Amino acid sequence: MTAATIENPSDLRALAEASHVWPFEEARKIVARLKKRGKDEVIFETGYGPSGLPHIGTFGEVARTTMVRHAFRVLTGDKIKTRLIAFSDDLDGLRKVPDNVPNKEMLAKHLNQPLTKVPDPFGTYASFGEHNNARLRVFLDQFKFDYEFMSSTACYTSGRFDIALLKVLEHFEAVMSIMLPSLREERAQSYSPFLPISPRTGAVLQVPVLAHDAKAGTITYEDPDTSERMTTPVTGGRCKLQWKPDWAMRWVALGVDYEMAGKDLIDSVKLSGDICRALGGTPPEGFNYELFLDENGQKISKSKGNGLTIEEWLRYASPESLSLFMYREPKAAKRLYFDVIPRHVDEYQQFLEAYERQGPKERLANPVWHIHSGHPPKVDNPITFAMLLSLVTASNAQNAETLWGFIGRYRPGVTRETHPHLAAFVGYAIHYFRDFVLPAKKFREPGAAERGALTDLRDALSQLPADASAQTIQDLVYEIGRREPFLDHKKKAKDGKPGVSLDWFNMLYQVLLGQEKGPRFGSFVAAYGIANTVDMIDGALARSA
Repeated sequence: MTAATIENPSDLRALAEASHVWPFEEARKIVARLKKRGKDEVIFETGYGPSGLPHIGTFGEVARTTMVRHAFRVLTGDKIKTRLIAFSDDLDGLRKVPDNVPNKEMLAKHLNQPLTKVPDPFGTYASFGEHNNARLRVFLDQFKFDYEFMSSTACYTSGRFDIALLKVLEHFEAVMSIMLPSLREERAQSYSPFLPISPRTGAVLQVPVLAHDAKAGTITYEDPDTSERMTTPVTGGRCKLQWKPDWAMRWVALGVDYEMAGKDLIDSVKLSGDICRALGGTPPEGFNYELFLDENGQKISKSKGNGLTIEEWLRYASPESLSLFMYREPKAAKRLYFDVIPRHVDEYQQFLEAYERQGPKERLANPVWHIHSGHPPKVDNPITFAMLLSLVTASNAQNAETLWGFIGRYRPGVTRETHPHLAAFVGYAIHYFRDFVLPAKKFREPGAAERGALTDLRDALSQLPADASAQTIQDLVYEIGRREPFLDHKKKAKDGKPGVSLDWFNMLYQVLLGQEKGPRFGSFVAAYGIANTVDMIDGALARSA
């Protein structure tokens, strides 16, 4: 079988069945599920609580679920219809004001109101819930996800959930017996799976249920403000469920077959699964992914607004690099901060380049196959992001024209027109430099031995022709570094001489560019220019004189 035959459906399916990458392992759970309970349609779901601005973890759940959905379609020959529902719990009451929104005082006046009734603090939509839903959909559409958006408010008020809500009422005692052991004693005293929505104030009330009538489809409670005894139907949007029973009810009402959740929700998944079974349903397949952490190792949160937003990542890097971050090690906790961006940009390119050389089996284990649903684009990036950042840093480039000048020297014939994808990378690099590199730029002063090595490097570079190749420059840099304290006696060069440690190259970047690491130094000099590099070394020597 050659690389080209991966498009043959039978060959592709055979390879997928033997693959151990996580999307296929997840998809096989759904295949096994269908063997136990036949269905002509498989429902994938992702959930989102719009009590705060959508963060990057929400995107990650949709991206990962999309990868599992595609893997399932490959395993089944795309003979079973699939749908992905992106569900927003926007009928939930606003419990607290998020930290990262304007007009906090205005929002504070609408606590406990359904999110689709809370005014939009940004003033652009009819409600805060609609504002956050719209932002989420813009992000998902930007990545061209195939999904169906579903609103909790719409489902409750339209009657779509009525049958399932009556089923919860019918099994009220069973749901309570599942939930009460998980609650603190004080909370258990007033807990009810149903939250009536006040016809007087519109607030989502957390009050005890005094009586329930499954035949009439009603619950009775006491109005917390007037002490009036109220009876209301549980249907038609006049009640909503607490979120764990709500999750289970949704699985039953929508027939959900697959939904993943964060590690912090393991107990919640179990409780909702028990409720789902009590209602006569089968909990969906799925797995618990690890959490994203901010720069301080804290869990990212919608209400805190810590960690990265989707907009922030896309200001500094390509959408594909974000998808790679989401693909890799979903069951390992990962720090999600600005300094992870450059590495993922270049590693995405490395995977894309490797894909062209790989056979069918290896291609299915390559992240880009899953990121692009089996059809990765052609490689079109002749210069790494690390190189672009180093060029911007060395030149303090504040505009794209300067950077394109260096690119043209390094890769003759490469322009905006010939490589539009690279044009976007130039913009990313300039943004990243301005916002992160420049403010944190710190040049290390060289020691005496390092000054001597830099002087010798300057003199040696001065003797090279202006069009010297990157390899010629790299060989020269390597030879100049073959001295103490940069010798690595454990390594041997091809000529038997001692090797050169990474300390030599790290010193060059720290002293000359004010950064910890960079691309291959010979390639950098070839792009930046030998004369410019000599000037840069002179500047570093002058600063430390």
